Amino acid sequence: MAATLCVKLLPKQGWLPLTQSVRHGSKSVTRHRKPMHILKQKLMAVTRYIPPPKAAPAGAYPSQTKRVEEDHPLMKILKRDLVKVFQDHKMIAVVQNNGSNAEDMLILRNRLNKHGITVKFFPNQVMRSFLKDSIYCNMSPLIIGPTVLFVSKEPKAKEMLASLRASPQMTLLGACVEDTLLSAQGVLSFSKLPSVTVVQGELVSGLTMLTSATASMLQRHPAHLSALLQQYVKQQSSDSKEEAT
Repeated sequence: MAATLCVKLLPKQGWLPLTQSVRHGSKSVTRHRKPMHILKQKLMAVTRYIPPPKAAPAGAYPSQTKRVEEDHPLMKILKRDLVKVFQDHKMIAVVQNNGSNAEDMLILRNRLNKHGITVKFFPNQVMRSFLKDSIYCNMSPLIIGPTVLFVSKEPKAKEMLASLRASPQMTLLGACVEDTLLSAQGVLSFSKLPSVTVVQGELVSGLTMLTSATASMLQRHPAHLSALLQQYVKQQSSDSKEEAT
């Protein structure tokens, strides 16, 4: 009997009571946070702690100490030959090779050799290493890609440009002519100048003509010479009076 009453009194699984107690009352938080004054906001922003940046781990950046690397023996030999080339030649042109084959290069070399122009091949690493510490350091930007040097003991820009016209694969980048760096346009302008022999001949002929005219004037009769001098003095005096007025 007792067991039967206990089973009846115990709530069944999933059973809900008929009445539920609901608590009605005020909220627990009744105070709201007041906005901070603008001056205090500025002060807090200025005085806010900014932590220092984290230091980079060891080995993240390369060391500041420069490593001195010794050149390869072959590079030293090539650099020595390059120094001799710049010392013995007055014209050194930098030409870019744009896919020229061996046969075209051989034809171009034979064409240049007729005018006393030699073709030299040096690795770009050797060229940059030499130009970096020399007076020709401004030629470093010309050393780009596969480059070739055209050298001659005398400036022969006109003959070099004539030979390059038949080889469109070779592009002239610039040249150093008698210790003067020239662009491709500068080399073209230099080739249009008359040679030193022609200029010397024109100068000698001009001086000879002046001296011959002076000698012929002095060999004339003294009366004629004095008349010319008097006329020259009158012209000078009349010019001075006009300037004074």
